[in-house]
Amino acid sequence: MIQQVLSVAAPTLARMADPSSYRPAPGTIPTDPGVYRFSDAHGQVIYVGKAKNLRQRLNSYFADPANLHFRTQTMVRTAAKVEWTVVQNELESLQLEYTWIQQYDPRFNVKYRDDKSYPWLCLTWSDEYPRVFVGRGSKRKGYRYFGPFGQAWAIRETVDALLHVFPMRSCSTGVFNNAKSAGRPCLLGYIGKCSAPCVGRISPEDHREIVEDFASFMAGRTGQLTRKLERQMTQASENLEFEKAAVLRDSLTALKQATEKNAIVLADGTDADVIALAEDPLEVAVQIFNVRSGRVRGQRGWVADRADDGDTAELVEQFLLQIYADARTADTEVASAIPREVLVPVMPASGEAMVQLLREERGAHVNLHVPQRGDKRVLLDTVAKNAAESLQQHKMKRASDLSTRNRALEQLQATLELPTAPLRIECYDISHLQGTEVVASMVVFEDGLPRKSEYRRFVIKSFEGSDDLRAMKEVLTRRFRRLLDDRASMSDEAEGGPVLVDATTGAPRKFAYAPHLVVVDGGEPQVAAAAEVLEELGLADEVALCGLAKRLEEVWIPDEEYPLILPRSSEGLYLLQRLRDEAHRFAITHHRGRRSKAMVESVLDDVRGLGETRRKALLKHFGSLRKLRAASVEEIALVPGFGPRLAANVVEALGAQQPGEAINMTTGEVLPGRP
Repeated sequence: MIQQVLSVAAPTLARMADPSSYRPAPGTIPTDPGVYRFSDAHGQVIYVGKAKNLRQRLNSYFADPANLHFRTQTMVRTAAKVEWTVVQNELESLQLEYTWIQQYDPRFNVKYRDDKSYPWLCLTWSDEYPRVFVGRGSKRKGYRYFGPFGQAWAIRETVDALLHVFPMRSCSTGVFNNAKSAGRPCLLGYIGKCSAPCVGRISPEDHREIVEDFASFMAGRTGQLTRKLERQMTQASENLEFEKAAVLRDSLTALKQATEKNAIVLADGTDADVIALAEDPLEVAVQIFNVRSGRVRGQRGWVADRADDGDTAELVEQFLLQIYADARTADTEVASAIPREVLVPVMPASGEAMVQLLREERGAHVNLHVPQRGDKRVLLDTVAKNAAESLQQHKMKRASDLSTRNRALEQLQATLELPTAPLRIECYDISHLQGTEVVASMVVFEDGLPRKSEYRRFVIKSFEGSDDLRAMKEVLTRRFRRLLDDRASMSDEAEGGPVLVDATTGAPRKFAYAPHLVVVDGGEPQVAAAAEVLEELGLADEVALCGLAKRLEEVWIPDEEYPLILPRSSEGLYLLQRLRDEAHRFAITHHRGRRSKAMVESVLDDVRGLGETRRKALLKHFGSLRKLRAASVEEIALVPGFGPRLAANVVEALGAQQPGEAINMTTGEVLPGRP
């Protein structure tokens, strides 16, 4: 490795340094690949990174702070010095980054480890009478380890069941010596869950054979153990040793139950780690399944703060570097730190260089790849679902915390300069496909939580086209005209009639509640369009307005030239993001439903005798084009208003469009499918 170490330090030891005070002079940063590290005023390394082009990467840290991720902003202001090392290629940069992360444990690098240790199963292999126990922390040389496992209670339950089959020692050294001195075994020896080597009931050789069978089961070799017990049970029965045969029968049943809890997920007996991520702009959830001999032996997951705006490939690379950092010191029999195969959602940014590094660390071949089909793809999808669920639960826990919600509302009040906290917030989004089936959504949050009974959908029928601003104006006009109409009705009925309930229909006037804050999905143009509507209706002074743009998550407010940039860790920004994402989800769901119905209607347009009423009845009965296409003439004829002839016409029309074909959503034209 050819190294060129350079550094630039800030002249001051202030706690929060000005990044310009230690920014390298123009032209002094090389354009070669290398690794860089930021240090604070006390010399503590706080961030380590690598780059293919050092000049391009480091200059990005000293650009406009508003364009940086919040954690990155904090890091460059905390740092007082930056230094770098030039290397020859990407593999060397990976190795050096890997070494520095291990050595310095920088606090601004993403921590792909949680703060708890995971339990493992240990066999004290070097003892005369090996024992089994569940433990945590550091490992000892000469012992066999299995794991790590997600929950300690689960592996303890498994061990308890297996002791019926493999009655090996599980007591501590002190208990073993006390029983040996007293000449009486402990309770486990009396109930058949220990062969009692402490009182000489079994020889060291026979006890070790039991331990080897236990290890074989944990390694996944259950078939030969089942066959062995079956042979012993048959032999005992033939020798008229019925009590022994009954014990072996019970052991066989216990073994099968334990085997069922460790179901095979990869039939080829693969040793692999399966890794998946779920991301949002602020956090990333990680899930890893440890598969040994085709069985899931451990599962871990945690949520980490994102350090920057890196894509999934960069996140996977950082994860691999950190999770296998202790590969050389790991002393495991079944679950080695780096298995033969690592399945990831996308290849890491460094590609083949990362594979080489893992191979060097393991000292053997490592296959790093993205499965596309088969059992491995199914397993990766399962891990991804677990990661998404973990992130969702984390966000729900955060959102449901009362103090957190209060803090978010207070931050929005201060940031947007509102007279009171926005207890009711409405968010609007537009969805369409190339200007067709234009729909909008309105979601409502009260006290920082979704109020789904207040959600509304809008269908834009006044025009066709991808004019989002015009659609936003129409939606807001319809919503707030309804507010004004309800207010007028409430004023007329205030003396003797219902106020919050419509006197004619008896339904509650849900549009009669004015929001404290309206959020639109978009930037300056969308906010200007919404502000124009509020101004025309005379509500500009009553209803506050802002927009959230996706690119940099900036907050736009009316009549302001520049947007507000909230800290990425702000609870107020987090609440706005949840509003925007929920409005988008609600709009997309509505749009997909209408698009599916439009597809069916376009296919049925030319069916003779099929009018609007019968077409709606057909859609209501079958629900989707796929189910309708699979129906027979007899099944369609059962729909009210249909007979055999009309049903045959429908089947004939659907048969003209093959299952592989598609429909142009604008014209209704049938398009050829993929070969």
